[in-house]
Amino acid sequence: MKTDKVADNSSDIEGATVVITHRVRECKHADYESWSNEIAPICKASKGNLDWHIVRPISGLTGTYTIIIRFDTRSHLQDWMESPTRSRLIEKVQPLLVTGDDFFISSGLDFWFTPESAKAKVPVRWKQCLVTWSAIYPLVLGVPIVIAPVLRLLHFPDNHFITTLAVTGAIVFLMVYWIMPNYTRFIQRWLFS
Repeated sequence: MKTDKVADNSSDIEGATVVITHRVRECKHADYESWSNEIAPICKASKGNLDWHIVRPISGLTGTYTIIIRFDTRSHLQDWMESPTRSRLIEKVQPLLVTGDDFFISSGLDFWFTPESAKAKVPVRWKQCLVTWSAIYPLVLGVPIVIAPVLRLLHFPDNHFITTLAVTGAIVFLMVYWIMPNYTRFIQRWLFS
């Protein structure tokens, strides 16, 4: 079974990303890893490929692999996703999977703004920009005030790079897991109007 969700966003100006999830059968992880080693270099060599990351399951907790692939344009990503080579390799891996080849394609920062129903429209860019800026600005002001004393309390050296690493990590974590999901839900009527 193939589930493909494609955000309604045809711009080729910016890169595009696909997030693929494969739930692998319990006794088939070694076979899946071999398959992954076969498909990865082929995908990486395809036109426009920028990046390939695989997030492996946590042993004993989950059997789901997540693959994140970035391309320079949406059309290059579509070319890869619809290629005969990928189709052949997906057919080869099907017996190892609990469910099908599930994936979602998006461009830019649309992941933050795309509702779970991928058929819903994506907000205009100026609204995305305004919402992102209005969420990041208070964090940039407040997070350093909290993080810097905590780092000192934990006896980290007073180093601009360490502090910046901790602050940006905290901001990204808050944005992805807490702020943006709740904020976009709260303002969704305006955001999608």
